[in-house]
Amino acid sequence: MSGREPVEVANLDRYGNPPLAWSRAEAALAGAMPSPAVTSFLGTVRSDGRPSAAGVGAVWRDGGLYFTSGPAARKARNLAGNPMCTLSVRLEGIDVVAEGEAARVTDAETLERLAAVYAGAGWPAEVEGEGFTAPFNAPSAGPPPWHLYRMRVLTVFGVATVEPYGATRWRFAD
Repeated sequence: MSGREPVEVANLDRYGNPPLAWSRAEAALAGAMPSPAVTSFLGTVRSDGRPSAAGVGAVWRDGGLYFTSGPAARKARNLAGNPMCTLSVRLEGIDVVAEGEAARVTDAETLERLAAVYAGAGWPAEVEGEGFTAPFNAPSAGPPPWHLYRMRVLTVFGVATVEPYGATRWRFAD
């Protein structure tokens, strides 16, 4: 993950294909995210244990997944109570599910860097205080400012949808 290598690789393919290389999944993540054509789904857990899922515009940078949320949104409230989450995405040639722990990002340097990444993908995010603002966002996003979160990725599952096929789990050190 941008310099991080898995500490454990498990071949999950039952058809005899070899394990997928982590570099394949990472290249797909880095090459496709963010993009208006790629929707990722964030999975969180409500305080009563029920699951919740929401589409997010995710960014893969620095070995982590970034996404935004309004402070009153269900996903932000869920993460405040339990930061463990998943992010699932179908990419060119590989489906990826990441498991990890999300934390709010408030440092100005990271906010500016990620605002520029989002702006380059068509969402004109600007830093205001410790969050983002923009002339538009998803209809369900609520009013700005929107907070930035970084998921520290602990486990990734990849299933290749084109040759060479395979299914692999990569675990990373804490």
